Amino acid sequence: MNSEGRKPYQGILATIGNTPLVELKSLLPGFGSRVFAKVERFNPGGSIKDRSALRMLIDAVSSGELEPGRSVVVESSSGNLAVGLAQICRYFGFRFICVVDGKTTEQNLAILAAFGAEVEVITERDRATGEYLPMRLRRVRELVATVPHAYWPNQYANPLNPRAHEVTMREIDDALDGQVDFLFASVSTFGTLRGCADHIRKAGLDTKVVAVDALGSAIFGLEPTQRLIPGHGASVVPPLMDPDAPDEIVHVSDVDCVAACRRLVGREAILAGGSSGATVAALQRFRDRVPEGSNCVLIFPDGGDRYLDTIYSDAWVQRNFGEISHLWKD
Repeated sequence: MNSEGRKPYQGILATIGNTPLVELKSLLPGFGSRVFAKVERFNPGGSIKDRSALRMLIDAVSSGELEPGRSVVVESSSGNLAVGLAQICRYFGFRFICVVDGKTTEQNLAILAAFGAEVEVITERDRATGEYLPMRLRRVRELVATVPHAYWPNQYANPLNPRAHEVTMREIDDALDGQVDFLFASVSTFGTLRGCADHIRKAGLDTKVVAVDALGSAIFGLEPTQRLIPGHGASVVPPLMDPDAPDEIVHVSDVDCVAACRRLVGREAILAGGSSGATVAALQRFRDRVPEGSNCVLIFPDGGDRYLDTIYSDAWVQRNFGEISHLWKD
């Protein structure tokens, strides 16, 4: 990686990682600890999923298992991983078929089209959970079984997904000289949180890991229900889930995410996505358990520009939650 930014990068994929760690000084007035955000929107595909996408494909590219003009990458995604994979596939010349669903934002769909990805949108929800993920996975398995030379990275079970985020945590560790007291990370495939926890264990850090899950997510044993914020929580327990990875678990609602995102813009001028807002909401709820003088790090997986028609749309918020602006106005 070109961490100094002084020499030319060798292609766009070399810019993945080394994202900024930003101190948030106005987010929680009166809070006796420092708060930092790992801002992953600065990856070239716009999210933390670029790290996972590259890590899951690069070894297969190097070994020749993935061949330009022959191999077909097939994956399920709610949006961000799809964009990361689409960029990498376009860079190497692979055909890419992505199975998304009705919660995928229009912005992400437009980006996928610009990269030349073939997109299948699942509109039928699973009857048992009310969610799209089981139906997306079923369609991916059908494609892998029928499309010649199909290659499924399988972000939900691939150990290279969390391995990518050992690097994410190492960057945070290096930036704060090992003084990371609390890490707040939202969960979905469990790649980010597990990878960060793995680095914490290997490095012998005293960091407490707080998993931020969605209400209505099945990951930590709740009854799965329909949710509105993509990329946060899951309707099935991901194979990568490690119950020992987090020290604490905080569940937040869709309303919590929306209010926290709006508050983040108002107080820090950061336009972030729903799972970023989830970590803000979790810290707010957890703040009384944080000893004074601690360093708290929140992972912000993506930016808010892909949520302008949802989280940052007054009409969408009003339609789904009613009048809730009092939750973020000072």
